[in-house]
Amino acid sequence: MGIKHLYQLIEEHCPDATKTGEIKNQFGRKVAIDASMSIYSFLIAVRSDGQQLMSDTGETTSHLMGMFYRTLRMVDNGIKPLFVFDGAPPKLKSGELAKRFQRKAEAHEAHEEAKETGTAEDVEKFSRRTVRVTREHNAECQKLLKLMGIPYIIAPTEAEAQCAELARGGKVYAAASEDMDTLTFNAPILLRHLTFSEQRKEPIQEIHLDKVMEGLEMERAQFIDLCILLGCDYVDPIKGVGPSTALKLIREYGTLEKVVEHMKTSSKYTIPDDWPFQDARLLFLEPDIKSADDPECDFKWEAPDVDGLIKFLVEEKHFNEDRVRSGAARLQKNLKTAQQARLEGFFKPVEKTAEQKATLKRKAEQKLEEKKKKQKQTAKEKKEAKNKPRGGA
Repeated sequence: MGIKHLYQLIEEHCPDATKTGEIKNQFGRKVAIDASMSIYSFLIAVRSDGQQLMSDTGETTSHLMGMFYRTLRMVDNGIKPLFVFDGAPPKLKSGELAKRFQRKAEAHEAHEEAKETGTAEDVEKFSRRTVRVTREHNAECQKLLKLMGIPYIIAPTEAEAQCAELARGGKVYAAASEDMDTLTFNAPILLRHLTFSEQRKEPIQEIHLDKVMEGLEMERAQFIDLCILLGCDYVDPIKGVGPSTALKLIREYGTLEKVVEHMKTSSKYTIPDDWPFQDARLLFLEPDIKSADDPECDFKWEAPDVDGLIKFLVEEKHFNEDRVRSGAARLQKNLKTAQQARLEGFFKPVEKTAEQKATLKRKAEQKLEEKKKKQKQTAKEKKEAKNKPRGGA
């Protein structure tokens, strides 16, 4: 799920934080990709006549089709992808997972009913809702990546947290996921829509965390508290708290402790009896991850095993042999040329001085002050216009 409405707040308050562009703009970059999120999107999107793709023997192949061709597309555009798979979920997530399982069970029932009585549109809608990534899907995708020469690791727990660590440690340029909580895990740069198909015509979103913090005027601790209040996978949301209210409360009270204290004095909000926001905060601050310096995080991109790919994709999964051979040739060629470095790779970002940081803060405060003055002036003008006597006959 990620963080509810976070992108909406970023669009509204931090327009400078997001850049959009074509996939080719990421040429020469290494990117850590949230594998489970990608596989889920392949199972939903890679379809024929509303159904998942199947081999001649009736096995689902949407995940493999998506993983093979979308990874090829990235490599064709000079990107060096590495995939990160989810490990065991944190205990605090069990409630959210139980709810998801319940929703899937309900969707499965509705799907069966729609097949009997509903329209084709209903059948496809409920079919998509029943999708879940299984161990088998993960294992098959890991086998495919190994044969393609593309590195992957299995995170101790959350893949997004591990992707964020690799980006923070300089092992990759960015973390790629559709889940906005990748930013809450402190990823300096988040890429979204990277594993979407070309047909969707969705530009790649590149979100910079430092600009998000600047636009929201927050330090990391407050940002995490805001994300928890907006709604995350670890705790239930508080009824009646939307994005604007969440931002206002964190700005006004500074911490979740004080926000909760305030809510208890108001009849407007009902906080769940057991609302373990401190535990959720700790999971974002200190997730269970492998350090970027861990030997397991030294990645190598290798030549594809063409014979292995033919055996797995063509003989076992009944893919088209010509297309698989053509894909393997593209992998061999493009993984070599992707060694060419981007110009920015030669320069290290320079840490801002205390004086520069103070100037930036002052400018942000001035901007906010001007915005408030403008809002007051507009409100005053509206009031005056309202109170003006209307011209009579």
